[in-house]
Formats: sequence, structure tokens, C-alpha cells
Amino acid sequence: MSTLAVVEEILRETAVPMSVREIVERAAARLPSKSKTPDTVVARDLSMDIKKKGDGSLFVRTSPGRYTLRALASAAPADAARAARPEDRLGLGARKPAAPAPSTSHRGSRTDTADGGGYIG
Repeated sequence: MSTLAVVEEILRETAVPMSVREIVERAAARLPSKSKTPDTVVARDLSMDIKKKGDGSLFVRTSPGRYTLRALASAAPADAARAARPEDRLGLGARKPAAPAPSTSHRGSRTDTADGGGYIG
């Protein structure tokens, strides 16, 4: 059985986006590779499948390092995904916008001129 077939089984069983580490922990001995770094093998295979097949891939990256099956991702409404965010559960809402940058205007400041400097004002 291929690495991607094992990953597909695990993602079907759990039906939630999972990190590569979580996938590897659940797969354990079912993975065909005897690599010392199975996380790397799974991440590479998933990334290459998504890159090569695009929308035809069974898998989709939900966030950096997290994957699920495309069928499960399209079935879940966007509101459910937003409700799962920690800041929403804590009632924190959206982040405040950043403060505006300070003005770069330098009126009345000292500047050097060609004949030795001085105050311009």
C-alpha cells in the first residue's frame, strides 16, 4: 500500500484536518517507507501530489503543515472552520488594526546644505 493510500485511510477515519506528525503517529507501522524521518516522506508525498494534480488531488492543505481530504474540506462550511479558531471560542474576535505610522515630515529640522549646513525654516 502506498504512503498516500495510508494517509487517505487515516484522514477518512478522523474526518478532521491533521498535521503531518499526527498522521504519522496514527499510521505507525502501516507506512510502507522504513525511513528514519517518516514525517518528511509523508509531507513530501502530500505536497507533490497536490502540486502535480492540483484540484484533481484527493488532498488539500488547510493551513501550513495540516492536510485533509478535498471531499471533507469542501463539505465543511466556512462558518464551521471560523468557529474552530481559538480567538473565536474565547470571544476575542478580530485583531485590532495596527496604529498608523508616524509622520516622516521634518519641518524646521536641521539639514545640511552645500555651503556647510545651517537651519532652514
